[in-house]
Amino acid sequence: MNSAVDAAAVAERLERVRGEIAEAAAAVGRSSDELTVIVVTKYQPLELIDVLAELGVRDFGENRHPESRNKAQRIHELGAGRLHFIGQLQRNKARQVGRYADAVHSIDREELVTALSTLERGDAGALDVLMQLSLDGDPSRGGVPLGEAEVLAERIAATPTIRLRGVMAVAPLGVDPLPAFEQVRLTSERIRAIVPDARWISAGMSHDFHSAISQGATHLRIGTAITGNRPTAP
Repeated sequence: MNSAVDAAAVAERLERVRGEIAEAAAAVGRSSDELTVIVVTKYQPLELIDVLAELGVRDFGENRHPESRNKAQRIHELGAGRLHFIGQLQRNKARQVGRYADAVHSIDREELVTALSTLERGDAGALDVLMQLSLDGDPSRGGVPLGEAEVLAERIAATPTIRLRGVMAVAPLGVDPLPAFEQVRLTSERIRAIVPDARWISAGMSHDFHSAISQGATHLRIGTAITGNRPTAP
């Protein structure tokens, strides 16, 4: 194993986070079995995928192409699980990402739906997607405004090459995340009136997953709390 990856330290952090998630879930009457932990491996070496897979991790998150493509290849070679693309998606790369990702969490505008409408995945079938919600109105952070969510959901639902699984959101910076995640929960309920199976709520990261769990999150995107400090961008 590559000496750059301290497997024992990763195992210790993963166990600690799993314990914290179980406690946070129990505190609001939920079970940790309801929650999927997506370990974000941004800028981390490929060898970390091997370590995490050995520790039972089955869901991995990446936010940049082509790094995400390389990680997906490793994950699929190992038979280790799923690659979730969680970063903002450019229209001209949408089909490339859609061919190798198992789920895309950042569909936030109609042009991405149009780009993915011609996606070909062979036997893999329709691509699982989540609609990213904007909680602060900052266009640089991505996301569809909450008031426009139903319209985009209907557009996704009408596109056979993709399958709406739920919503994703990033809490605004520098404020209590709880009210923001409450808005995500309420929006999720509205979306399920259109697509009943769109039950995923991808919300919560290393610093705010407790609040996300209390508001019904089903998928947590945890990076440095498990992987350790992130290397410098290549």
